Amino acid sequence: VCSYIKVKTLTFNLGCPADSCQLTLDPNTAHRALSLSGGNRKATRGGEDHPYPDHPERFDGWPQVLCRESLTGRCYWEAEWDGYGALIGVTYKGIGRKGGSDCRLGANDKSWILHCDPDSYSVRHKNKRTFIPIEPSGSHRVGVYLDWGAGALSFYRVSSDGLTPLYRFTSSFTELLYPGIYLYYTNSSVSLCMLG
Repeated sequence: VCSYIKVKTLTFNLGCPADSCQLTLDPNTAHRALSLSGGNRKATRGGEDHPYPDHPERFDGWPQVLCRESLTGRCYWEAEWDGYGALIGVTYKGIGRKGGSDCRLGANDKSWILHCDPDSYSVRHKNKRTFIPIEPSGSHRVGVYLDWGAGALSFYRVSSDGLTPLYRFTSSFTELLYPGIYLYYTNSSVSLCMLG
């Protein structure tokens, strides 16, 4: 049975294949501080590094990982975080992998990110952080809806009450986008949710 949740003028056909997409994390991009599990659908930051082989696409400065799948058109997915917080968003493939702050998700013009903390939400793009005046309400699950053609990237809080809009970026996307996770805090994790 499919469940339909309507937010403003957008109807998500949750549990059905309409715009939902199934994602997996790309081990070749994972920073050595992150471990992947659950069929490469969960990233965890513990207290030790892992002996991953060198790879040109691996992040070496920030504890981040990208998904294998590139996105265009309309796509909806959900992720659930645990621990002290997490950053969840999208980036162009050309984001830097080796080096300083410009390689960080949300700190450049190539990436858009939602920062989830236990007591607040914020978004970041071009290293400009904007706090969202909505209480997390105990929910650690977020939804992301990309309408590439319309230049819209929307974030939602997901709870038993449905979807609560958090923030919408508007941009003229010029390249395929890759979902990404940034685990700033140790003892934190993000799981990509199965829909349908």
